[in-house]
Amino acid sequence: MVERLAYEVEGWGVGELWFSGAALAWHELPSGGGEAGGEHALIRRLRRYFAGARDSFADVELELSWCTPFQRRVVETLRSIPYGETATYGEVAALAGHPNAQRAVGSVCAANRFALVVPCHRVIAADGLGSYGSLGVGYKRRLLELENVVL
Repeated sequence: MVERLAYEVEGWGVGELWFSGAALAWHELPSGGGEAGGEHALIRRLRRYFAGARDSFADVELELSWCTPFQRRVVETLRSIPYGETATYGEVAALAGHPNAQRAVGSVCAANRFALVVPCHRVIAADGLGSYGSLGVGYKRRLLELENVVL
């Protein structure tokens, strides 16, 4: 059974969490408007994060049945990037055991279903900030500023 919860974060908008059983299956970052309702321990943690609290979200169970072994290794590596730090796509590739697979790491980041829980906003290009999907570079910059990252 899949459960959808929408939550609001002041100054950021409305986000969504989708659960498959106890595992997180999808997370949409807060943006724009919409109707929010529902409570969950993860929603409270996300609100605290957006208020400036540190959280690794390392204990959040993820639904990863769709991942290849390479994608799973990249997800694990992304989750190991500490709050307030960044790594380049090339560094993530090397840490995941696949040097020179930086483009493939970028593809995993682009398809990331677990924003913040799998912190792809902490992955930057070798020559600058890099992209951030449909939410754009401004959103990525705002998340990094929230974590006191100076680029």
